[in-house]
Amino acid sequence: MARVFVYGTLKKGQPNYKHMINTAKGLAKFQGRGRTVEKYPLVIAGKYNIPYMLNIPGTGHHVAGEIYSVDDQMLQFLDEFEGCPDMYQRTLMRIEVVEWEGKGDTGEARAAAEGIMECFVYSTTTYPPEWVGLPYHDSYDSSGKHGLSYILRESR
Repeated sequence: MARVFVYGTLKKGQPNYKHMINTAKGLAKFQGRGRTVEKYPLVIAGKYNIPYMLNIPGTGHHVAGEIYSVDDQMLQFLDEFEGCPDMYQRTLMRIEVVEWEGKGDTGEARAAAEGIMECFVYSTTTYPPEWVGLPYHDSYDSSGKHGLSYILRESR
């Protein structure tokens, strides 16, 4: 199992969360909520209003999201879904645990309770330079006050 941190449309209550709970695509178990240890710019960009975390450490905000344990099948699905490695790149980032629901008395659970763990995150280094000038967000909600409605793939 691998740990993945999601900050955009794959979170609970967001338009693509349905993929996280579709067991035909693999297993994804919600573990808790967290935020990036380093600051990153989270922007909403492109004609489909997609959330992107730009891989520019030290700029922007501590980005909030959710931590999942996923099996190899789900990780492969997420790579394809996120257009990895062209649109997003999957990299390890340090995530500060804000709330942990993971069960068991494993070393992982103790580490989570102590605060910081490494998770795979889909961020991007392949973006138009003007995206750096877009507003930065600390969390993403597709119906947030930014007013930029996400366009589902099936509607594009």
